[in-house]
Amino acid sequence: MGIVEWATSPWGQSVPIHVSFYLLWVSAIAGLLFLIGHAIWLRFSGPEEYEESARANAAALVPDKVPRHSLAARLFHWIMAAAMLVLLFTAFLPKVGVEFPWVTYHWVAGLVLSASIVFHVVHASFWLDFWSIWPDRADSEDGLRRLRRSLGLSAPPPRRFAKYPLENKMYHGVIVLAGLSVMGTGLLMMFRVRTPFLTRNPYLFGDMTWGWMYFLHGLAGVGLIALIMVHIYFAIRPEKLVITKSMIFGTLDRDYYLSHHDPARWGPEETATEEAAAGD
Repeated sequence: MGIVEWATSPWGQSVPIHVSFYLLWVSAIAGLLFLIGHAIWLRFSGPEEYEESARANAAALVPDKVPRHSLAARLFHWIMAAAMLVLLFTAFLPKVGVEFPWVTYHWVAGLVLSASIVFHVVHASFWLDFWSIWPDRADSEDGLRRLRRSLGLSAPPPRRFAKYPLENKMYHGVIVLAGLSVMGTGLLMMFRVRTPFLTRNPYLFGDMTWGWMYFLHGLAGVGLIALIMVHIYFAIRPEKLVITKSMIFGTLDRDYYLSHHDPARWGPEETATEEAAAGD
């Protein structure tokens, strides 16, 4: 029941060959338990209170539709999502008995995912607010306030969010680690299959290095099962549908923006400037 599958090389050396695939079910069950637990917790928890802030002046400047995601950001998201789902299905369906010529579909989807990630890093670094998705001091303070209040301890209400809530930022950090792991190892693993782009060279690394590379690739892959389950769950929750629609249409309704976001932390003028820059 270890997490590593081992095999014996022709030279009698014990080498890793992959992650143990019972972890596929562990990840899926863990994701399902999280969904159930969160739904139960949300059912019995009251509405969240926020610290009041001076928003009257800012509210007058907020348009009916607040720009949230540029067209380029939305296209990246859906291309990446499609590539990720193809990668997971082609990786794990054969493991549960569904046979089909999966290798070509898998590496093509891997190239699409890698290209989309590279595009996103460049796009976010030079055209968007790169730091808006990373936790800051205010997020940490508000997270501690929420934790204390959830435990029945005294704490002031948290402030309304900036562009992204803390939980979104934490999820983003985890998905970045998993995504970069599968991308980096997957691109190197392409040397072990025949493609039009690289000369096949299975001797590029030794058996031990290849084995740990396959293990890391598989471990990140099974982790992505739970991560994507959680992502889809939140995307289809009724109270989160407005966020999902913003990833389709690019904007938030004015009322939702004022109810959940603090114009002092993420102002409507910032969204308009970012949208214009991304569209250039």
